[in-house]
Amino acid sequence: MTDETTIPAEEVVPLLEPREGIPPVINDAVDLATTVRAFAKGRGPVAVDAERASGYRYSGRAYLVQLRRAEAGSALIDPTACPDLSALDTALADTEIVLHAASQDLPCLAELGFRPRKLFDTELAGRLLGYERVGLGTMVETVLGLRLEKGHSAADWSTRPLPVDWLRYAALDVEVLVELRDVLHEELADSGKLEWAQEEFAAVLATPTPAPRSDPWRRTSGIHKVRSLRGLAVVRELWTLRDELARDNDLAPGRVLPDSAIVTAALEIPRTTKALTDIAPFTGRSARRHLREWLAAISRARVLPESQLPQPSTPGDGPPPANRWADRDPAAAKRLGAARAVVAALADEHRMPTENLLQPDAVRRLTWEPPEEIDDDHIGERLRELGARRWQIGLTAHPLAKALARLETKGEL
Repeated sequence: MTDETTIPAEEVVPLLEPREGIPPVINDAVDLATTVRAFAKGRGPVAVDAERASGYRYSGRAYLVQLRRAEAGSALIDPTACPDLSALDTALADTEIVLHAASQDLPCLAELGFRPRKLFDTELAGRLLGYERVGLGTMVETVLGLRLEKGHSAADWSTRPLPVDWLRYAALDVEVLVELRDVLHEELADSGKLEWAQEEFAAVLATPTPAPRSDPWRRTSGIHKVRSLRGLAVVRELWTLRDELARDNDLAPGRVLPDSAIVTAALEIPRTTKALTDIAPFTGRSARRHLREWLAAISRARVLPESQLPQPSTPGDGPPPANRWADRDPAAAKRLGAARAVVAALADEHRMPTENLLQPDAVRRLTWEPPEEIDDDHIGERLRELGARRWQIGLTAHPLAKALARLETKGEL
């Protein structure tokens, strides 16, 4: 990892107030148009952040969008009042947008019609540079010697009106983001990693929206405790009902009914309202409103014919879990071990996490189904098919081909 220097605590300067004060919240078309014109005339990259209400609301929509640009200042936009940012998108089409952990904010910004064409992701830059902790607050403190206020990142940003303290926190999140970008840009250039970063930023922008999961209910926390097919049917029915209720009321599913309640009901399969309310989470205010519906869902699962019961797991489109390789395909397990060792050594050499040097899924798929010919070109082509970027292929194709070919030569496969 990078040779970070920790700034002594007494030298870190608290960032307590935005330079121009807390900007007013923009919540009408006239003020939004004025802001768009100001940012179009500004200079340099534009810092952007978005606040959601994860853990409170069903949707992942943005409830506040923050902007900052030199010669334009800062702006706080209320997307519930101004849900169309396409004019801002057009005005900044040729401008670099600076985000921290961009993949988290890009989907909700796209819903508003704002889709950056040029990106600088300060978190991703920090990873490529080998910073061990890449949260925004830590990066700002480590790189700039400034301390951001903490405490409101997990707030319910759908609250209206937004408290002044929250607005201050939101404005400060973009206050020095461009300055952080400038230092990281210089570090990337000095370390020879700038082109790598640019490829990564472009890949983030090009990543399509993930397809919906075929069985999202299987991600219920604690489902591994449910061993019977009938119990899995209960999980599926309760999860589906909860999702419908959460979506209809725009509530985070866990606020309607926690996963623990679904799993306990699947283990006990209660038949009466009394038995259901013996499971504590079903007595909560939100869950209690739907007791009859929960019980009906459990009843549906209880009478399903065996042919309609869910199976323990669904086959994936990739390799099995790596801990099963030694039994299922010992040769593949040896290839995986050799490949992981190569990637780990290269990542250490270039001072970055292994997952940023080469995606773990690409390593698994490459070694589970390697090309027929093990050489630089065929390994490189396979990595390209698996989504590896040019810089990643340039660093890893030859060492991987060499390591896998060595296994074949020694007859270890």
